[in-house]
Amino acid sequence: MDDLFVQTGDLPTWHQRCALRVLHLFGWRMRFRPLPGPRGIAVVYPHTSNWDFMVGLFGKWALSLPFRWLAKDSLFRGPMGKVLRYLGGEPVDRSTTSGTIGRQAERMLAADWYWLAITPEATRSYRPNWKSGFYHLAVAAKVPLLLVYIDYPNKVLGVVDHLYLTGDKDADMAAIAAVYAGHQGLHPEKAAPIVLSERRPGS
Repeated sequence: MDDLFVQTGDLPTWHQRCALRVLHLFGWRMRFRPLPGPRGIAVVYPHTSNWDFMVGLFGKWALSLPFRWLAKDSLFRGPMGKVLRYLGGEPVDRSTTSGTIGRQAERMLAADWYWLAITPEATRSYRPNWKSGFYHLAVAAKVPLLLVYIDYPNKVLGVVDHLYLTGDKDADMAAIAAVYAGHQGLHPEKAAPIVLSERRPGS
């Protein structure tokens, strides 16, 4: 038996155990290895279904780790904003890209604990590449990646693989692709190839 699979009895609180039981109820198992530090970026792939959010959310609750995620600021207006913040959401102004990476790196490094979950495909539909923001943010903040996979054929949520970027994009993306090899989303045909898009100037 893989000792990285999280068991209900391993979890210290009732809320964590309940969250894991919900995953188990739907046939999901979770593998976990302690994070390599207090700050980093959780890259979530593949992202091909709305169900990914629910699987990830219950996994987050089971681990009791306050992963954050970014969304456009217009979604946080009104009562829904409180719900999104409770779930770990943080608003970002997408009307300007100038200095976004630098500002986010500063916010991350100023916090005692800051892990940011990013879906590099940025859509559940097929696209020909990954958006490169996560890569440039990890390099700017000098933080590791946590490569999270949501494997539907095996119903495994993997939160185990850590990677420090070297700055050699080709080598780094090859290492990332090796981790995700064999893990498929609910709709494999919608998964983006693991290659970086070009960074927009000023971002």
